[in-house]
Amino acid sequence: MDLPADLAAALDAATADLPLRDLEASVERLITRYRTPGRADRPILGGPLDAVAYAAYRMPATWGAVRSALSAAAERLPELAPRTLVDVGGGSGAAAWAAGEVFAGSLTEITVLDQVAAALELGRRLARDASSGALRHAQWRQTRFPAEIPEADLVTVSYVLSELSAKDQAALVHASAINAAAIAVIEPGTPDGYQRILAARDALVEMGMSIAAPCPHSAACPLVGTRDWCHFASRIHRSPLHRRLKGGDLVHEDEKFAYVVATRARIQQSPARILRHPQFRKGLVMMQLCEPEGTVAQTLVSKRLGDLYRAARDAEWGDVWPP
Repeated sequence: MDLPADLAAALDAATADLPLRDLEASVERLITRYRTPGRADRPILGGPLDAVAYAAYRMPATWGAVRSALSAAAERLPELAPRTLVDVGGGSGAAAWAAGEVFAGSLTEITVLDQVAAALELGRRLARDASSGALRHAQWRQTRFPAEIPEADLVTVSYVLSELSAKDQAALVHASAINAAAIAVIEPGTPDGYQRILAARDALVEMGMSIAAPCPHSAACPLVGTRDWCHFASRIHRSPLHRRLKGGDLVHEDEKFAYVVATRARIQQSPARILRHPQFRKGLVMMQLCEPEGTVAQTLVSKRLGDLYRAARDAEWGDVWPP
C-alpha cells in the first residue's frame, strides 16, 4: 500500500527543513524510550522535533495497520458507514487518515485525542491541506488517559494501550466503548500486543458488543493457551526518508499488527478467517482457518475444485474464507 498522496506530501513538507541527522538522533532516542520499562510515567515525545521524527518513522506503518483493520471491518459489515469518528491516542492522526480513506463516503466529523500537545499540533498541520473535509476540519484535543471519551459512530484506539498500566488500559477500553456504536482496537502484532487485544476483546464482549473482525465469532479465542497468537501484516511502501530513518534498503516494510473490531449492531453468520499465509503444493492449497464455531482448523483445497481452487490460489493471510 502507498500512503495517500496528500498525507505523503504533508509529511515531506513537515520534514523538509529539518536536518536529517537531527531526525535520526530523535528516532534513536524514541526507540530507546519505547524499550525502557516504566516509560508511561513520563511523556515519550519530548517536543516538536520528536513529534515529526516519530511521524516520519512510524506513521506510515500505523496508517497501514489501521487501514487494513478498518477495511476488514467494512468488508464484514457493508452497512458500517460512520459519520463521526473519535481517534483515541491518535497523536498526529494516522488512524484518522486511515478511517478517512476507508469511510470517505460517510465520515464528516473527526476528533483526535492525545496526551501530547506537539503530536496534536503536527496532526493539525498535516491535515490542513487534506483532500478530506473531515480531516481538514478535525478537532485536535489534548487529554490525559484514561478519560471520558465522546460519543461516536466509530472509535479507534490504536497503538496506545502499551503506554498505560493494565488498570488504565481496561479503563480506557471501557470508556472508549461505552458510547461507541463500533470500536477498533489495534496493537503491535507481538505476543504482548495480542494479550492486550485479548483483554480488550473480552471486555468488549462483556459489554454486550459483537466481534466483527478479525474473528468470525464472539466466543473465546481458540489460540489462548497455545504457543501461537493472532496477528496480521500490512505491507507499506517506503519513501526515501522512511528508508533512511528505518536504516533499511527495502522499498517496503511489513507491519505486523493485532486488532479487534466490535459493534453493537447485529451480526450475521461470518465466513472463516485465514490465520496464516496459505501453503501451496502441486494441485493443493493448505490454509489455517479460524472458524465461526470458535475453533481453528486446517483446510485443503484441491485443484479438482475448480473455481474454489483458483480463489484459494489468490487468497491471502487475513482474508475471509470462502470468499
